[in-house]
Amino acid sequence: MYPFLLIVHQILSWLVLLAAGWAIFRSVRGMLLGKQWFTADKQAGLFLVVLTDLQVLAGLLLYLFYSPMTRIVFSDISNAMTEPSLRFYAVEHILVMLIALVLVHVGRIKARNAQFAARKHRISALFYTIATVLILSRIPWERILILSKF
Repeated sequence: MYPFLLIVHQILSWLVLLAAGWAIFRSVRGMLLGKQWFTADKQAGLFLVVLTDLQVLAGLLLYLFYSPMTRIVFSDISNAMTEPSLRFYAVEHILVMLIALVLVHVGRIKARNAQFAARKHRISALFYTIATVLILSRIPWERILILSKF
């Protein structure tokens, strides 16, 4: 189950980044060009939220039940905190990704509740961009690049 979930988690990470790029593009475009808030803008945010939720669900399953890395960490947490790679997966990766998840949800809700299109675009651009930067900062790129060779 672990290898399957890890592959799903990696595929979803690329889909989240693509969806984030699309949602940010639509928001920035709408903001700069003074566009109305179209159904496609709303759908871009919804698609980003759904993919991010699925990504976090897969990550939580790995973290809580299937990852050998977290088993090592939980067996000796104080020692694991001194090892940068273990600390990355045990604390940094999951914490920052959960913050990004919250930002995506808050951005979508605040944009949906905003009264004017310009504000909707500005809010979604801001929240989705910050969430994406956080996601990019905590993706274990070396692992993705290694697994992509297979």
